[in-house]
Parts: sequence; structure tokens; C-alpha cells
Amino acid sequence: MISDLLRGFGVLALALVPLLPLSTARAAPPVSTAWVSPAAEVMTLADAVGLLKVTEEDRAGYTRASFRHWTAGEDTADGCDTSAEVLLAEAVVAPTVGTGCKLTGGRWTSYFDGQEVTDAGSLDVAHTVALGEAWDSGASAWTAGRREAYANDQGADVSLVAVTSRTNRRKSDHDPADWMPPSPEVQCRYTGEWVSTKLRWQLTADDRELEALKVYAEGPCEDTIVRYAPVDRP
Repeated sequence: MISDLLRGFGVLALALVPLLPLSTARAAPPVSTAWVSPAAEVMTLADAVGLLKVTEEDRAGYTRASFRHWTAGEDTADGCDTSAEVLLAEAVVAPTVGTGCKLTGGRWTSYFDGQEVTDAGSLDVAHTVALGEAWDSGASAWTAGRREAYANDQGADVSLVAVTSRTNRRKSDHDPADWMPPSPEVQCRYTGEWVSTKLRWQLTADDRELEALKVYAEGPCEDTIVRYAPVDRP
């Protein structure tokens, strides 16, 4: 039913998207129109999965140093880098910010595993689509500037997420064919955010990844909605 409604009122939905946050987790910060197109796309997860281009993955030449991070963040005057700004944005209870952007106190919820965290040092700021996976999926052909923009993407709240270091290590650079969040209740959210990130950055998928995404899109996550704004920066 939701697919029919979206197709019937697609024009109205797209017109309203700029008025809506990209996630209920935290409001998306303002972004430069030089980085993204002005309007977001909105569709069912199944339709979004259908837009992914399928290619073979190639890890040749990859190093994390190919993606410069963390940079000075959106607010270059606050003394905090991108990762610290994400931690501040996602805090359920705001931490105290000390000299050198040292964070003390505060509280976070790691949505991958549902854990409540009160020590920022126990958290990683994870790339929803890991840097290695992005390299495999098209980033190997990008300019250094585009890879830097990807690694520090605060223009969409689904690109970077604060999660427990333990769970992020298990996620590593796996795609949904090999890893999903251990909490079943957030797997549809994760699948939607994965596809959103891939479409935002025009990244591809391999055959196994696509089949895994289809299992969720055509089954338990058929009502999941994907929103994304493609990045135009070269």
C-alpha cells in the first residue's frame, strides 16, 4: 500500500521533503548547495535498492589514508573536529566541552546495539558505508577532495553515526551481506541508511550485497522510506 501511495503522490512528497529532517535521530545540519542538489529524493526501500548499480568490487590500492579525516568539522571555530561534532550532535545528554574539545560526561545511545554510553571514549564515529567498502564501490576513482568530503560528511545525518567501539569493530568494512546490527529492531533503519548513503554518493553494490538488501526491502523492511540528496561535489 505504501508503494502505491508514494507513486500516487510522488510530486507532493518531493515538494515537502526540504521541510523534513533526514532522520528522527537528529536534525541534519545546514549544508552548502555546492555539495548537494537542492532537493532530496524520497521513495520506498525497494525502489531505492532498484536504483543501485551493480558492479564487481575491487579493493586494489585501498588505504584509509586515501580518505582524509577527521577535518575541522562544519564549525571551524569551535575547536572540534568532525568526529567530535557528530558526538555532540548525537548526545542524548550533552557532555561538557573542555580545552581541545575534550568531552566529559554526557550520554549517548548506540543504535547498532541499543547500548547506553556515558563515556565518549567508548564510542566510535562510524561511517555507515565504511571507507573500504566505499573504495570498492566507486570511491577509488574519485578525486582526493571528494573522498575527503565523503569521510567527513555531515551534510546527511545518516552518513556518520556514534556507536560503541566494540560493535563498530565487528561491523568493520562489511556490507549487509556479511553484517547487520545485532538489534533486530534497528535493522530496517540500518538498511535504509546504507542504501541512502550509497545513492547519495553514487556508490555501487555487488551481487551478494544487492541480494541481501532485497531480502530486507521485499520482506520485513518493505515499509521503510529512504531519503537522500545526491552530492554534486567533484
